[in-house]
Amino acid sequence: MSGAFEPLEAGDPVVVGPYRLTAKLGAGGMGAVYLSHTAGGHSVAIKTVRPELAENAEFRRRFRQEVEAARRVQGFYTAPVLDHDVDSGQPWLATAYVAGPSLAEAVGRHGPLPVPSVLLLLAGVAEALSAIHGADVIHRDLKPSNVLLAADGPRVIDFGIARASDATSLTGTGISPGTPAFMSPEQAAGKRVTPASDVFSLGQVGVFAATGRGAYGDGSAHALLYRIVHETPDLTGLPAELAFIARCLAKDPAQRPTPAEVIALCQGASATPLRQSGDWLPAAVGADIPLRTPGNAGPVGAPTPQPPTHPAYSPPQHPYTPTHFAPTTPPNPIPTPPPHPRPRRT
Repeated sequence: MSGAFEPLEAGDPVVVGPYRLTAKLGAGGMGAVYLSHTAGGHSVAIKTVRPELAENAEFRRRFRQEVEAARRVQGFYTAPVLDHDVDSGQPWLATAYVAGPSLAEAVGRHGPLPVPSVLLLLAGVAEALSAIHGADVIHRDLKPSNVLLAADGPRVIDFGIARASDATSLTGTGISPGTPAFMSPEQAAGKRVTPASDVFSLGQVGVFAATGRGAYGDGSAHALLYRIVHETPDLTGLPAELAFIARCLAKDPAQRPTPAEVIALCQGASATPLRQSGDWLPAAVGADIPLRTPGNAGPVGAPTPQPPTHPAYSPPQHPYTPTHFAPTTPPNPIPTPPPHPRPRRT
């Protein structure tokens, strides 16, 4: 979900359940996302399910199960599920709308975040994971595009929903749902996923936020999965204050810190007590937030005002592009080495 307001097109619905749609926010692997408002005027994001998924009975069963579980999550650093209808012709759910770019967008446009911002980001996302895991939910697809940067801290979205796609796009592939570049080793190998898997993904998100690239490089999904399972992460350029992120990337889930321990590590690495405020982000990133606030962005479809101009950021490798992977061949057993291994820095 991009967060930018786009006008509704001919094929878009005008009303979903009790919600009248006012703009399109984007689209993902599961369906389109729209902006609407509650009767009391609060902004909400309406996520609809693609027709081909809605026709799958097993998808509906899992979608209902995951939405009900997600409704139990009430942490401050999450975008809670507020409403849903899994039995309609086009299933949908409504979550709190978060005004702010995704971490993927912010880093792609403005470059890596400074250390104080990364520490607040990691602590906030770890607190979100504590709430998610406390509701017996595992995110399974924590990545930069699922972390939104609001004025008062990060928000984690789409927790647990990735599992519903098991019944469709991943049938017979032997791999868990998720995005290859941010999977845990056990997830990449098709093994049992636990809360520790989300901590591994959190470590990868931290590396991306601080360096502008993935901890396991780029390339094909097959190559990424192999590196995640067999190789050590590339932490080149990671500031010394963030060295603790390596603990999150332990191959053995039992060796990874808990979300509460990650928060303590962030506090220990910070020169001052961690406090979220309206200026926790770099000015260039913060300037994007008012443009994503309903009522501040101008008429839908009008040219979007641009924040102050900054040189385009060019990461050291290919830019990260969030993707959803539906492999055509089973990656179980663990993938064999790619024909051209990742070059190592000297």
